[in-house]
Amino acid sequence: MEKYLKISEEVKEALANGKPVIALESTIISHGMPYPQNVETALKVENIIRENGGVPATIAILKGELKVGLSSEEIDYLGKRGLDCIKTSRRDLAHIVSNKLDGATTVATTMIIAEMAGIKVFATGGIGGVHRGAETTMDISADLEELAQTSVAVVCAGAKSILDIGLTLEYLETKGVPVVGFQTKEMPAFYTRKSGFSLDYKIDSAEDIAKMIKTKWELGLKGGVVVANPIPEEFEMDYDKITNAIETALKEMDANGVKGKESTPFLLAKVKEITGGDSLNSNIQLVFNNAKLATQIAKTI
Repeated sequence: MEKYLKISEEVKEALANGKPVIALESTIISHGMPYPQNVETALKVENIIRENGGVPATIAILKGELKVGLSSEEIDYLGKRGLDCIKTSRRDLAHIVSNKLDGATTVATTMIIAEMAGIKVFATGGIGGVHRGAETTMDISADLEELAQTSVAVVCAGAKSILDIGLTLEYLETKGVPVVGFQTKEMPAFYTRKSGFSLDYKIDSAEDIAKMIKTKWELGLKGGVVVANPIPEEFEMDYDKITNAIETALKEMDANGVKGKESTPFLLAKVKEITGGDSLNSNIQLVFNNAKLATQIAKTI
């Protein structure tokens, strides 16, 4: 494994000394927003983790190496490459590595590489899930299967609201993945704090969430945990505005024949366009919020 996995000295030292390390994905850098805003946001997320007493570990595949803990220069390189960097899920890993290509990690691949490195907590924007119309398309994100088998806790603002949130929760229940609401009993919907779907668990402190996650793994129950952390009220979008934008974006996606792993980037870009950039600002703020909570959880896990 060592010939593929390259852990930065900062992250290696933190893991060796039991410091809280928080994994971060790289698809949000390459596919989530334009340069240089993508790089500025990524570096700000890392700073928030450091300010709260943690060590950030942004993960990507650069020239075939599984990199855990990118330098600021590597983050800038990734940001400039943008869409030329391959969006990498579990099925793509061997191809990207064997051909020494650049890959941006999704939730699924970030979890895989984080577990390889011994990192237990991961902060992201929102998880993938069951796409609308999946009963005929079978379009279900690999994130859900990864959560069922890879023991990494994922702090997010719920499932992306472009998805079928009800079916996503049903799928996670079937796979035995706990979905915990941080100070909420309702599954957040990425851009908004509410979705209309209830959660089984509400936990009010980072320490109690960490205790539950640790207990799960000590019981030998493999797989991840979804920590659903609602976007701060001052940054959430109007429910009707974002719902209408998503419906319009879905119609355009179908009209353009966009499918598979291109669906989410297309929809997020279209929603950003329709909302005049408001959705992007909400996206950035919820990632900041998740990074802070993830650090608090990692301190006591």
